[in-house]
Amino acid sequence: MDFIRGLAVLGLVFINCYSFAIFELNYTSLTTPPLSDKILQTLSLIFVEGRFRTLFTLLFGAGLYIQFQRQQCIEPLKKRLYWLIVFGLIHGFLLWAGDILFLYAVSALLVLRYLNYTDEELKNKAAFFTFIALLATALFMLGLNEEPLYRDSPEFYQIYNSYYQSIGAHFSQNITMSIYMLLTVPILLLWASAGFMLIGIVAYKCNVFSNGFSRSGLIKLVVLSVLLTSLRLVLTPYDQGIGYALQEPVNELAALCVALLYIHLIVKLCNNSAQIGGLIQQVGRLAFTLYISQTIMQLLLFKVLFPQWALSFNRIDYWLVAICLVVVQLMFTALYCRYFKQGPLEYLWRKLAQIKREKIA
Repeated sequence: MDFIRGLAVLGLVFINCYSFAIFELNYTSLTTPPLSDKILQTLSLIFVEGRFRTLFTLLFGAGLYIQFQRQQCIEPLKKRLYWLIVFGLIHGFLLWAGDILFLYAVSALLVLRYLNYTDEELKNKAAFFTFIALLATALFMLGLNEEPLYRDSPEFYQIYNSYYQSIGAHFSQNITMSIYMLLTVPILLLWASAGFMLIGIVAYKCNVFSNGFSRSGLIKLVVLSVLLTSLRLVLTPYDQGIGYALQEPVNELAALCVALLYIHLIVKLCNNSAQIGGLIQQVGRLAFTLYISQTIMQLLLFKVLFPQWALSFNRIDYWLVAICLVVVQLMFTALYCRYFKQGPLEYLWRKLAQIKREKIA
């Protein structure tokens, strides 16, 4: 499971990197994008977009259930999640509005209510939550009717100037976007996250994280992954209407299927061996620290050192930066784990939760 977590946290860089230039715009293409943009967009929609975030969510649910099995009490879990909320709010308001820690914490607090449910009850609850999330997302997207924006347009340059006029402007805009993101949590984000965590629990209880899927289950998963991903690619040209509204719901379902497929492939590759992919497993044990360090490094690059990148970067440029960041994090992990067994933020999180328990006791 550490290998899966490590792969997930490194994979997040390839999607999050777009949002560190101008958060609310994500990636903005040229009027006539290069061929590399189209190739990387297609590859991203097949293998990356939503896949690693969903993989992380499934694993978070499974990890929550493992901790519950060990402690047979939800109170210690609640205290850890309360501290994760604090970390998430600090991360979101002070650094980057795209924070997922707050979302995971509040989603997990909801999931705690269902840890004693049977597998069938968990599946039904997960399906219900996922349906709510997909319906709400589709309705929200249907209400959007914005004109396309291109990076080589005067409008984009005006947005860029307002966004990069000062560090203070960045913080005020980041706070505004953080508030907006918090407001969307109970409406759009909470239900999908909680639903996928419940699916992660079911997958763990069914030994998917140790044995993978059966042959028939794997075939169904591959077929669904191909069909849903193909449908998402077909919907790509739409920028409004029903076609546009269906893009994200279809992608969420495709991401779920592909993420489960990734778990199966990783399980079969590692064969439950601690000797395979040792460095990636170490990355998984430092996931919290590395996730926050990704934010810090990208803020330094895009906001401080090279703000002009927002004007000139195509998709391939962002991916090259992401690859470099992954290499840096692998090197850091290899060096750090020679001397320490736990990441600094992981250690701080554990200690804070323990202190809170001791005070209550």
